[in-house]
Amino acid sequence: MNITERKQNKLLNRIEISFSWKHEGKTTPSRKEVMDLVKTLEPGSNPEWIVVKDCQTRFGQPLTTGLAYIYESQEAMAVEPEYIHKRHEVFRSGNAAPEGGDE
Repeated sequence: MNITERKQNKLLNRIEISFSWKHEGKTTPSRKEVMDLVKTLEPGSNPEWIVVKDCQTRFGQPLTTGLAYIYESQEAMAVEPEYIHKRHEVFRSGNAAPEGGDE
């Protein structure tokens, strides 16, 4: 995974990471795999406070790009819409179910 941009947003108490991930010979990475890798890129980050957005895989190319937010606290995550919290709660509980649909 390559970090294309890393920005600290002090107003929203989060770190914003734009990334690109080449995955030749492998399947498209799941949201859980992206979250796990983002966690390793920011040592000391709490996996409960990571949100992955805008993941896109190019048709015919083994390249996925996206945006990840690493919040400083649970209270800072309140800016995220409810559907984002619902989308990520399965990963936070530790029961990562297979993803489906265009989430």
